[in-house]
Amino acid sequence: MKILICLSNVPDTTTKIKFTGDNTQFDAAGVQWIINPWDELALTRALEIKETSGTTIEKVTVLTVGKADTEPTLRKALAIGADDAVRIDAEPKDAYQVAAQITGFVKEQPYDIILCGIESSDYNGSTVGGMLAEFLDSPSVSSVSGLFLENGQIRLNREIDGGQEVLETMIPFVAIVQKGIAKEPRIPSMRGIMMARSKPLTVKPAVAADELTGFTAFELPPPHAKCKMIDAENVGELVKVFRNELKII
Repeated sequence: MKILICLSNVPDTTTKIKFTGDNTQFDAAGVQWIINPWDELALTRALEIKETSGTTIEKVTVLTVGKADTEPTLRKALAIGADDAVRIDAEPKDAYQVAAQITGFVKEQPYDIILCGIESSDYNGSTVGGMLAEFLDSPSVSSVSGLFLENGQIRLNREIDGGQEVLETMIPFVAIVQKGIAKEPRIPSMRGIMMARSKPLTVKPAVAADELTGFTAFELPPPHAKCKMIDAENVGELVKVFRNELKII
């Protein structure tokens, strides 16, 4: 079996977001880029399965759609433990276009298990995994919080209202994973960083793909109001704030 992890290259969650061009473009100057957290957990779980499955898992590949500046993110994934990496040479524009680019690659080089994070931490679209499964005409399972390979069978756990659902599926399939798929992401070791330098990173040309959405403008949320301290014994003042300022009673 072969596992493919679809990675998004996203700004560090502590990044101070800025826009240029009259708020029509994201300002990437000085931004620290990282692996999308949900994708990083997916990679961690894939590596855990490979390590405990003997020879069942042949390799774990990471893939991103992006230009050359995304390669450090792929190299980090290789340092964590992925066997090889693929960069599709296209500027990611929207979810439809990204899913189409990944589809073009997978149709040439099929994988048994494809893992996508439930969303990216920048635009939070939550649609690439579902679109990818549809383009590939492949079974898909969403909100996956557990992935297990037992006696050649795939078992998936997913969160539902009031409990958990346990599913079995045949390969190939697409799993859209969320928090819980792995306890915490792996940290690259020095040995892993050194080994990553010699692992293959393949650049594939983009396929023709439409963009169905675009951004016309961005707007930052309003700044938080100044904190107002109220004495714990002054209930009347607290009620007055709730009624007259916050208007919640």
